[in-house]
Amino acid sequence: MEIRDVEIFLTLADELHFGRTAERLHVSQARISQAINQQERRIGGALFDRSNRRQIRLTPLGCQLRDDLRPVYEGLRASLERAQLAAQGITHVLRVGMLSINGYDLRPVWETFRARHPRWKLRLQNASFVDPFAGLRSGEIDALLVWLPVDEPDLTVGPIVFAETRVLGVASDHELARRKSISVEDIGDFQHPNVPSSSPDYWLDGYIPSRTPKGRAIDRGPIVRSHEDYLTLISSGEIVTLFPGHVTRYWSRPDIDFVPVRDMSALPYALVWHTESENSLTRALAQVVRDLGPVNIPCGT
Repeated sequence: MEIRDVEIFLTLADELHFGRTAERLHVSQARISQAINQQERRIGGALFDRSNRRQIRLTPLGCQLRDDLRPVYEGLRASLERAQLAAQGITHVLRVGMLSINGYDLRPVWETFRARHPRWKLRLQNASFVDPFAGLRSGEIDALLVWLPVDEPDLTVGPIVFAETRVLGVASDHELARRKSISVEDIGDFQHPNVPSSSPDYWLDGYIPSRTPKGRAIDRGPIVRSHEDYLTLISSGEIVTLFPGHVTRYWSRPDIDFVPVRDMSALPYALVWHTESENSLTRALAQVVRDLGPVNIPCGT
């Protein structure tokens, strides 16, 4: 079985849909079908149950092959990537997950790190707020740029990278959109998003408090799992929600307004890493942040 055929099989095993698999791999559906048919003939059994046109399923044989092939495939991909990097003179890769969307503002940090360590590659990638620390614990990322507080016994909180004032995202025709600023007490009158419980409650409360200063509960409404969910629900007027100020520049939209919150503390973002996995790369990045001090983020409103 060729590497591309393995990739096709594993992707289809994830998507369980020929169209989505073809779109994800940038090939035709006919190519997907051909590869799977060839694999099944070679193996001598069906890998997928196609009896339901809308949703295919893995057969027991397909499940076994998926579980056997995935670690082999991932290991092969990692080996090839390491070889490519070595050919470029790169000896290590530092993977940093981002829970903010203002990586461009943080160029002084990234550029200083690269200048100090030219043989190390810095890779920035998005991280999910649904289960923010999973990537650190699984080893998928080496460090996480995340808002505070973070109080996890297995994680180390490093230096603060930046801190920002808060804004409230509202639909452009919302009653609060006409305000020059609002107070934290004001936000208790409206419904806010709900995030799945895999995120620690104290951490979510650091972003959106559970109560106003006068003790009123802040209502949680629809569940959100992505930034797109946030924007869709805000623009429709179903929710309002708090953001760091940089979203006013990176998420400028005609159907959403951002209103400054005048009495809320700035939200700090810091580097965090898995304590047992700390290495010279994470220490080097933390040292760059300490040497430069918190980045001064341009005012967004």
